[in-house]
Amino acid sequence: MNKTDWNLIRAFVAAARFGSFTAAAAELGTTQPTISRQVQQLEEGLGVVLFERLGRTLALTEIGERLFAKANSAAEAITDFDLVAAGQGEALQGMVRISASDVVAAMLLPSIVKSIRRDAPQLQIEVIASNELSDIRRREADIAIRHVRPEDPDLIARLVRQARARFYASESWVKERGSVPVAADAGGLEFIGFDREGRFLEWFHQRGLNVTSDNFPLISAQSLAGWALVREGLGVGVMMEDIARSMPGIVQVLPDVPAFEFPIWLVTHRELKTNRAIRTVFDRLAVALLDAPATV
Repeated sequence: MNKTDWNLIRAFVAAARFGSFTAAAAELGTTQPTISRQVQQLEEGLGVVLFERLGRTLALTEIGERLFAKANSAAEAITDFDLVAAGQGEALQGMVRISASDVVAAMLLPSIVKSIRRDAPQLQIEVIASNELSDIRRREADIAIRHVRPEDPDLIARLVRQARARFYASESWVKERGSVPVAADAGGLEFIGFDREGRFLEWFHQRGLNVTSDNFPLISAQSLAGWALVREGLGVGVMMEDIARSMPGIVQVLPDVPAFEFPIWLVTHRELKTNRAIRTVFDRLAVALLDAPATV
């Protein structure tokens, strides 16, 4: 098939997002047999199997996962394009509350919110620095950016991508040492810790780093505060690549230690299907977080 029908791709994206043909049909305002037929037609045209049918639930195959990552980006970009081209942004009104961790709220969200506000100036956006999923269940926030998939069946979750984190230190700290340390040097380094319960220490041990609690003289449960300690030259810390790579005065250390991968989920409540403002912000976040530039 030389040219894929966009309607087939749209059906595939909806089915992948909602995990069923029925839910996808409701989302697109059509029927379940139509969605099923369109997905089958896409599979036949591409010569691949996109879904495993597990009863009434759909699970993406390996090739389906790869194609969904591409198709979802295209779908969100077209949604964004249509919003701006049709001049609909100015019609968006109301409050949308976004909850994210302190680091994401302070360093990734500002540029994204700026872009959304540019296209929808009448929209109000509240940014909440929080790590709790309960804020969605209690309707204290409309959208949450999280690193774990919620188990609550009443919440809607979309996996945006797998992000990566590595070890970093300030240029001044590295200069004082005279060289960039590697994994074998970990036992002699000072790290900025996240907790006193040993979970962070265990994470180091799983990566083969020979460290003890003595290697964590500074601890902060707040990631933003911990990162400030790193930037001040007080030790080595862990940070998302998206944030650290664009920050002046920061150097990657322990480069031979594999990156820590973690998911970025967008979570919201069922009002996503009926509230146009929430849906628009949700879709814009999904696109922007694929490769979010940090605000330095």
